[in-house]
Amino acid sequence: MRYPASEKLEIIHLVEQSHLPVKATLDKLGIARPTFYRWYDLYQRVGEVGLEDKRSGPNRAWKRIPDKVQSQIIDLALERPELSPRELAVTFTDSQGYFVSESTVYRLLKAHDLITSPAFIVMKAATEFQDNPTAINQLWQTDFTYLKVIGWGWFYLSTILDDYSRYIISWKLCTTMSSSDVTDTLNMALKASGCDKAVVRHKPRLLSDNGPCYISSDLATWLKGKGMSHVRGAPYHPQTQGKIERWHQTLKNRILLENYFLPGDLTQQIEAFVDHYNHHRYHESLKNVTPADVYFGRAQSILNKRERIKQKTIKHRRLQFRKAAA
Repeated sequence: MRYPASEKLEIIHLVEQSHLPVKATLDKLGIARPTFYRWYDLYQRVGEVGLEDKRSGPNRAWKRIPDKVQSQIIDLALERPELSPRELAVTFTDSQGYFVSESTVYRLLKAHDLITSPAFIVMKAATEFQDNPTAINQLWQTDFTYLKVIGWGWFYLSTILDDYSRYIISWKLCTTMSSSDVTDTLNMALKASGCDKAVVRHKPRLLSDNGPCYISSDLATWLKGKGMSHVRGAPYHPQTQGKIERWHQTLKNRILLENYFLPGDLTQQIEAFVDHYNHHRYHESLKNVTPADVYFGRAQSILNKRERIKQKTIKHRRLQFRKAAA
């Protein structure tokens, strides 16, 4: 138990004025003799000031981020307000070659009142797909979502997402949700991925829900002709297609911040966001690399580079600490 200086001084006075032996008095007070004599020695040598508790350890921790780096992080946060603390930490590490953790960035932004609550509720899937892929182009997820153009009505976005990398391979803005729209999007995906020409043992499997366009015989015939198998999630259980559902939510949270009056404007915004999502947005479930990094095989080299930056930064901080302490 820690005692403030005033209580230590009071205990010393009680022992000095007690008619009992020191040991008996301390036993009644519950104070160990070595502790008391340490206090008493400090009191006699220094006075009451010596009874104050002193912080253990160095005054400056080697892990502390330098003020200059803190200023650079704040500047980046103000320049890129759309980035979360996690994305800021990774962006700063990659661009500046200086490692900072997500927790450090969060505490720094919190201290400067730059943390805001998200404007949406994060969707959490209850379960995940049981047979997870181990490489790209093994499993593709597909689904439709709806978007409105004022004066034109509803449009439907058909997307093909690679399950392993979360890379958006192809997409199409449609006026209907027919099986032909699905096959058009799949044809674009096969061409973009090279699976239409490459000789592979197995074509990508398609994972979808149980919408009318996905259970149609026309789609089944088309998939059979392409050598692709098809699996569907359990009815009323969208978590099976959780990755593409999450993609739809991420897309809408960004592009639906404004209204659209022409289909071409909506198409342009979707195209821009798909490029941002694939090539620039760090994905937490992918160890903070982009879907394109995983899809095109760059992920491991990027992670290795970040680890080297981290070790170099830690070594530099320790060296600076030792110089300051010398």
